[in-house]
Amino acid sequence: MITWRSIARTFQRHHAPLRAQVRQLSLLEHHSHKLLKEFKLPVPLGFLVTTPEQAKDVVSEMTYGPSMIKAQVLAGGRGKGKFNSDGKSGVRLVDSPSEAFQSATNMLGYYLTTAQTPKDGLRVDSLYIYKAVSIAQEFYFAMTFDRQRSSPVLLVSSSGGTNIESNVDSLHKIWFGLSTGITDEIHAYIQAELGFSDVEMKDIHRILVQMVKLFKQKDATLLELNPLVRTEEGEFVCLDAKFGFDNAARYRQQGIFALEERSPEQEEEHQLAKLGLNYVRLDGNIGNIVNGAGLAMATNDLIGLLGGKCANFLDVGGAATKEALSKAFGVLKNDPRVKGILINIYGGIVRCDMIAEAIIAAAAEMGGFKCPVVVRLQGTNSEKGLKLIEESGLDNVVVEPEFEEAAQMIVKLTPGVES
Repeated sequence: MITWRSIARTFQRHHAPLRAQVRQLSLLEHHSHKLLKEFKLPVPLGFLVTTPEQAKDVVSEMTYGPSMIKAQVLAGGRGKGKFNSDGKSGVRLVDSPSEAFQSATNMLGYYLTTAQTPKDGLRVDSLYIYKAVSIAQEFYFAMTFDRQRSSPVLLVSSSGGTNIESNVDSLHKIWFGLSTGITDEIHAYIQAELGFSDVEMKDIHRILVQMVKLFKQKDATLLELNPLVRTEEGEFVCLDAKFGFDNAARYRQQGIFALEERSPEQEEEHQLAKLGLNYVRLDGNIGNIVNGAGLAMATNDLIGLLGGKCANFLDVGGAATKEALSKAFGVLKNDPRVKGILINIYGGIVRCDMIAEAIIAAAAEMGGFKCPVVVRLQGTNSEKGLKLIEESGLDNVVVEPEFEEAAQMIVKLTPGVES
């Protein structure tokens, strides 16, 4: 017999705590360059294109020298990544308009796989093009928060670009205050450790001051310039940047959050969050609709113990309205991986008969359930709720008031699951 205590013990042994997912906004590179430029940080003049013809025209207008073409996806490691079209990377150097056209043809509409993308990669629908610069040295400059010290921290290194990945030990960590910013002591330390001349340090100091302003004013959790390069002509230019922003600051930073790019899965999560639902995509084939994070964790774990695998963590909390449940069912219905659904609701403030009515109404809007659905209701008016569902005439629906039996039932009924 599987007990609640055995579930808890197994969960503690094998799983990190599942929590409601909080995504932090990140920007595509062309948006990042625009933001850097707004704060007077040096960036090359760049253009966003969505067709090979546009890529050819942009490079034609850059009258001399090679140009950089960079895939616009929210993932690092593009330079070491590979496209499923020609096996080449997501960052390319082209010497002519015809090369730009050919590269863009093999990049747009294809999938780029890097160390930070899903296994199948990310589809590339836009490219950012700017004139290549002659690089004398690459540096790494970043600002983020040290949660243990409750302080922002500056990270700098003379090994920038992809070299930073193998030279993490070269990072200098410098804690600072948002009110004090870049002090004379920080200035002197960076100059001594990275070997900048007095003339170069004037530019570096100006860049650091503007980084602090941007970091503070825009509620950033990460501001990473990688690489910040020194050109052969002695100028400093930010070639690539990565940002993170505090989700709690969304109401203050509406302009920045309006730039948010979302994958189809992230769009589902976003729409559900607007209805007060917490959704996390997993890699199984049993969909869950549960109220309460604790019950959701126990449900995920029990299904795993019984030989099944969950496709999601979907906590409707106290927002189990007809609209919310319809949206939740719609997400699971459109997910081709989902072959069975378990609805596990413990009624407290939310009455089980209201949940049952919402399930019946949502099913009617969807034209019924196309896969097996097990409904477990416990708590306030649970008997009334279960009776409503039993008498509804819904196909593919089984009611089961006991938790373990309900989990066993959905594992047994879900195609492709060995119980």
